Amino acid sequence: MSLLLDAWTIVAVSAGLFFFLAGTIGLLRFPDTLTRLHALTKADNLGLGLVVLGLLPRVSGPLAALKLICVWLLVLLAGATASQLIARVARRSEPPA
Repeated sequence: MSLLLDAWTIVAVSAGLFFFLAGTIGLLRFPDTLTRLHALTKADNLGLGLVVLGLLPRVSGPLAALKLICVWLLVLLAGATASQLIARVARRSEPPA
């Protein structure tokens, strides 16, 4: 059973790191603010979720698991709020068509 949990942790955390890397590449390569923001928020949210799911079998008890899930949810909320504010400023500052 420990081998299966080790494999799950390795696969989930590696997949999460892949999505973090993909979001970073999107941030660096996309042309404008809104597409960069979209790539970064989507990939980072999924990447963090996979990292948390990979770490859940490693925690010592239910309280530590709840803390991990709360951190994930707070990051989701903060990321959505920040990206909304950045997108709003970017839309206001673009020239009229």
